[in-house]
Amino acid sequence: MTTRKHILIIDDEENLRHMLSLMLDRQGYRTQTAADGAEGLCCVRENVHDFVLCDIRMPEMDGKTFLAKVLEERISSPIIMMSAYGTVDIAVECMKMGAYDFISKPFKKDEIVMVLKKAEERERLKAENSRLRKVVAGENIFCDIISRNSAMVEIFTQIRKISSLKITVLILGESGTGKELVARAIHRNGNRSKRPFVAVNCGAIPESLLESVLFGHVRGAFTGAASDQTGLFEEADGGTLFLDEIGEMPLTLQVKLLRVLQEEEIRRVGAGSSRKINVRVVSATSRNLEADVLNGRFREDLYFRLNVFSIQLPPLRERIEDIPLLAGYFLSKNASAMERPLVRIAPEAMRCLMAYGWPGNIRELENVLERGIIMCEDDVIDGECLPVSLREGVGGKQISSPDENLSIKKAEDAIERDLIRKALVKTSGNRTQASKILEISHRSLLYKLKEYGIE
Repeated sequence: MTTRKHILIIDDEENLRHMLSLMLDRQGYRTQTAADGAEGLCCVRENVHDFVLCDIRMPEMDGKTFLAKVLEERISSPIIMMSAYGTVDIAVECMKMGAYDFISKPFKKDEIVMVLKKAEERERLKAENSRLRKVVAGENIFCDIISRNSAMVEIFTQIRKISSLKITVLILGESGTGKELVARAIHRNGNRSKRPFVAVNCGAIPESLLESVLFGHVRGAFTGAASDQTGLFEEADGGTLFLDEIGEMPLTLQVKLLRVLQEEEIRRVGAGSSRKINVRVVSATSRNLEADVLNGRFREDLYFRLNVFSIQLPPLRERIEDIPLLAGYFLSKNASAMERPLVRIAPEAMRCLMAYGWPGNIRELENVLERGIIMCEDDVIDGECLPVSLREGVGGKQISSPDENLSIKKAEDAIERDLIRKALVKTSGNRTQASKILEISHRSLLYKLKEYGIE
């Protein structure tokens, strides 16, 4: 039997309280009434209410004051304001403060019921979202990184070991693999967690401004420098500075960054002296820095200074066992943000997700699922809700570009690994059937699964 929702009605008009109480009782709700905000405040302190209907203009304590008190005391019941003519502006202010919604008087029965049903659905989504997050968090989440992939679990172990060491870390991986999440995990797990984490994309700032952004400047250092400006290194003092897309840093600035890392001091642009800093530097790139060093695009001495400890993030196509986990998380998060019912993925759509190459990695997966929520009907994402390129399997594996890797052995291994994964997806994980499709023995398949780390 479904529990009846409990609603508190606060209004100084007795007739309105009585009318609302009768109407909502007939709709299956339990009701309690209060004649003003002060009496209503006593009610919410003594009993738990699923929702509160509160008038704005009342003697003793008006609705806005009541709302402020409830928020101050962190009472969780969603509050729907009732505004008569001339109080709509106040109702909007109340929503900015934290009220769920407002309804204008006079209102019809259907209007009040519709608002309540909408509020019920939102609360259900919030509860389901929280439940799913807890389920995922049980054993497959580490500092907001969701994975059960063996390579990722090993990275979690590495993060725990290095987080409190003052060594530079270089995070490598394709775009969209979660390099900033890893940098934040390093910061959160270490002894600098209570100090600032400052992130900057070195490729997103014009070369002429980057030095000033990183190191700061003094007044008059250049045209437009009207006052002293603190740089990001100083902002991160005591904490962590994350230099994303470090491979895009111009050569002229690379030598200055190297000096900062060696001397642990910075000099603002235009300043006559340096100042000491205590910053842990974590950098990241999707480029092949070794190739850039050989080509003269990146300083070798800076590369070795940054690469004291490196973490290589696997692309999503090598973490297919994580796709259902990530999909569940993104569906819950985005459905809640869009105030939509919880959406599920049809089996054929999930097979498409598992077989796709994901050149844009986790970021692309989230975008595809957000689109799926918008396009789906009956709260189910089927194949028709997915982009055509994904349904047709276009989106390549991007094993490596010829400039980066000319190894036939590595290319063959990548192709073999990909075929094994496709066979397992097609057979829903049945290894015996997969070995027949691949035309190898079951024993050989087991050996290759272990060799490639495929679970």
